Amino acid sequence: MNDSERNKAAVRDCFEEASRGNFGALDSIVSPDYVLHPEDVRGPEGLAEVVQGYRDAISRLTVTIDQQFTEGDYVATRFTIRGRHEGELMGAAATGRDVEFTGLTVSRCRDGKIEEEWELVDTVSLLQQVGALPEAAQV
Repeated sequence: MNDSERNKAAVRDCFEEASRGNFGALDSIVSPDYVLHPEDVRGPEGLAEVVQGYRDAISRLTVTIDQQFTEGDYVATRFTIRGRHEGELMGAAATGRDVEFTGLTVSRCRDGKIEEEWELVDTVSLLQQVGALPEAAQV
């Protein structure tokens, strides 16, 4: 397996294990020096805390990797998250509504571990789905 494939596999494993709540697996996938931008989350423990927040708010949480691309040490991953809003999420009380939202993560890997990530998640769509934001005006 070449470095690009190894890096893609590490990122894929991270998404899969974290979404299932198997945070113990993160130590072998995520560097101790890991940083998630723009939140400035640090280390495997910090990543686990962020993911657990989503798992607490969204039951039956599933993550689907829609596409992955590599260039050197970088892996770009477009993903979709689905589940049911059954806990507080970003200040919004549980609604019991099914939610689906997308995101994009660019991961920098070294020696088969994720060291740094930049993530954009469509929180506007998510908050609209749970009634925390009004729907955008149609143009």
